[in-house]
Amino acid sequence: MKKTIRIIGVNMDLGQSRRGVDVGPSAIRYADLSTRLEQLGFGVFDAGNIAVPVKDTLTDKEVVTCIHNACEAVYDTGKAAIADGCIPIFLGGDHSIAMGSIGGVTHHAPCSVIWIDAHGDYNTPETSASGNIHGMPLAVLTGAGDRALTDIGRPGVKVEPKDVVLIGLRDLDSVERERLQRSGITIFTMRDIDENGISAVAKKALTSLTNHSRIHVSLDMDAMDPMIAPGVGTPVPGGLTYREAQLLMETLADSGRVTSLDMVEINPIIDTGNQTANIAVDLAVSLFGKRIL
Repeated sequence: MKKTIRIIGVNMDLGQSRRGVDVGPSAIRYADLSTRLEQLGFGVFDAGNIAVPVKDTLTDKEVVTCIHNACEAVYDTGKAAIADGCIPIFLGGDHSIAMGSIGGVTHHAPCSVIWIDAHGDYNTPETSASGNIHGMPLAVLTGAGDRALTDIGRPGVKVEPKDVVLIGLRDLDSVERERLQRSGITIFTMRDIDENGISAVAKKALTSLTNHSRIHVSLDMDAMDPMIAPGVGTPVPGGLTYREAQLLMETLADSGRVTSLDMVEINPIIDTGNQTANIAVDLAVSLFGKRIL
C-alpha cells in the first residue's frame, strides 16, 4: 500500500521583490495535483496553507521576522508529516520556504537534498547584491547567514554540503560562485548537462548521495527554460527542456529514495494559461512514479 501524501501550501512572496509567487499554491492545486497523485494510488491529504502576511503591510525590518515565523510553521508541518509516515509536498511561494521544509524533514533524521534551480541560492546578506532572501536559503540551510534564519526550527546546520547536489545552475553572482566552489556541494551546471546529458547527470547525482536513504527534492521551476515555463519568479534563458526535466524526475523516482518535495517560484501572474503549474504537476507525478509504460 502506498503512503499518504500531505500537501502543504506556503503562499509566501516575502523573499523577493517581484510579486505573484504567493499565488503559486493555488495555481498548482488548480492544475489537479491531488487528483493526479491519487491516480498513482496515493492517499492525498491537503493541509491547506501556512498563514503568511501580505508583503505590502510590512516594513523591511518586519519582513525577516515574518519569513522566520512562516518557515517555523513550515518546519513544524514537515516534521509532523515525516513523523506520521507521510510524504510532504510543499507548494511555494518563493524558494525561501525551503529553510522551513528541509529543516522539518531533517528534524528526526538527516536526508540528502537535490536542489534543481537556475540559481545557487547560496548568497548571504553580505554577498547578495539584491538582498532578496529567496537567493539565500541553501546558504542558510548549510549554516551561513542571519541567525534569525539559520536557527529556524533548531539552531544551525540543517543539511551538510556533502549531502547536497545542485542541478541546472546558469546564473550566479560572482561572490556566490566563489562560495559555491569552496562549499563541498556537488554541482551540475547547464554546461554539464549539455556536455554529458541529463541521464548521466541524474545518475551521478544519485551516486554522489550515498550517506542517507532519503532524498528531498527542491524544485525551483526557473530551472526550466522560460520558453517552456514562462511563469516563474526569476526567469533565466537556457534552462532544462521538458523531456530533460521529465527524465531527471523519472530517474530520481527509479531510485525509490525520494520522500519529500518542494515546488516553488511559480508566478501565475506572468504565466500563459497556467502552463508552468501544469508542467510542475507533470514533473511531480513523474517523480512519484508515473511511467510511460
